[in-house]
Amino acid sequence: MASIRVLPTKGTLFMDFRVGGRRYREYTALPDTPANRRRLQKVLDRIEAEIAAGTFDYERIFGRPAPAASAASKELLPPVPASELVPAAAPAASAAAASATPRFADFAEQWFAEASVAWRRSYVITQRGVLDRYLLPHFGDRAVGSITKADVLAFRATLAKVPARGRQGTLSHRRINAIMKPLRQILNEAADRFEFTSAFRNIKPLKIKRSDVMPFTLEEVQRILRAVRPDWRNYFVVRFFTGMRTGEVHGLKWHHVDFERRLILVRESFVLGEDDELKTDGSMRDIQMNQVVYEALAAQRRASREDALYVFANRAGRPIDNKNFMTRVWYPLLRHLDLAPRRPYQMRHTAATLWLAAGESPEWIARQLGHSSTEMLFRIYSRFVPNLTRRDGSAFERLLCQHLGPVGVVGAGAAAVATDVDHGAWEGSHERV
Repeated sequence: MASIRVLPTKGTLFMDFRVGGRRYREYTALPDTPANRRRLQKVLDRIEAEIAAGTFDYERIFGRPAPAASAASKELLPPVPASELVPAAAPAASAAAASATPRFADFAEQWFAEASVAWRRSYVITQRGVLDRYLLPHFGDRAVGSITKADVLAFRATLAKVPARGRQGTLSHRRINAIMKPLRQILNEAADRFEFTSAFRNIKPLKIKRSDVMPFTLEEVQRILRAVRPDWRNYFVVRFFTGMRTGEVHGLKWHHVDFERRLILVRESFVLGEDDELKTDGSMRDIQMNQVVYEALAAQRRASREDALYVFANRAGRPIDNKNFMTRVWYPLLRHLDLAPRRPYQMRHTAATLWLAAGESPEWIARQLGHSSTEMLFRIYSRFVPNLTRRDGSAFERLLCQHLGPVGVVGAGAAAVATDVDHGAWEGSHERV
């Protein structure tokens, strides 16, 4: 009687069956797990059915002729890779298995419809873009079960040659991994549903070079605040001294600013032109205002329209456009001050490193940044960690007051922080940025 057994020396599975009175053993590299036993059992059931019907063809199933009689009865035969057994390696069997699965495009659309209900709006947009731009044009007409590991690796190799948008060079490893992620999810889900081996088995993501943080020193922050245009100064103060993410600042609304309790309630983010949910559950938090931030927000409130919804908005009342901000304000300002170019996100890193320099408690800092634990704090900012003893924001407050003094009040001209930006007339010169 045919059976699935375990090779004791390796702990891998093999099939033991008889054809015409001769005994055969076909070995695999599959470890002994319930899932692998089920896979092999399907192959073995097919073999037994064909033997009973008189249609069994050893070479068609295993891709090579049956072993000689003297070898067939030996305890050990050369191992047959699992890929040759599940599904069967012969071209006819492989074609049959492939034809039984839907087109990649059809299954990908089904997967997207089922999975996207749990995603944020911005993530739905980015995943839809990956499908339409990369995955569907390349794999769309293929049967999802016919896509092999070699196909996946070849596709990834082509991505490594795609020019990066907006800068020199090709797509980064981070971007390539982001494109490959939904492909992996689609193929793995299809493999589970249609019972074939996923082409993504044992394919690891490309290594990503850890990007170093480039925070500003407190002296550099002072230079920036002195040089920036008055209608942008409150915005910079909030970003430098709260650690808020770009979308969190741009989506901040006045009803989420609690002046009485001196709290900024981070509840939503502005992403891809619309209000959206926060990045993670831990991102929902209450940020304590220090005196510098409190005065900046109070000045911004006085300079804003009474019916303003967003704290930092253009003349139309809409949130700041990040691309416009970077092009017309941020990078010209850094060039004017002869500071190394870096992304505006480094203002968040600056807040974290200044808190650390002030000796604040890492647990308090993690809560202010929206981290669920201090692990990320120490991993990213390890070289900035001094002897941490404080448990609140008082040490940081003293540091700011010592170096910056009173922040002062920005005049009524701050009502629209992006007035000149919106009209495309950046007035930044070496006299005023």
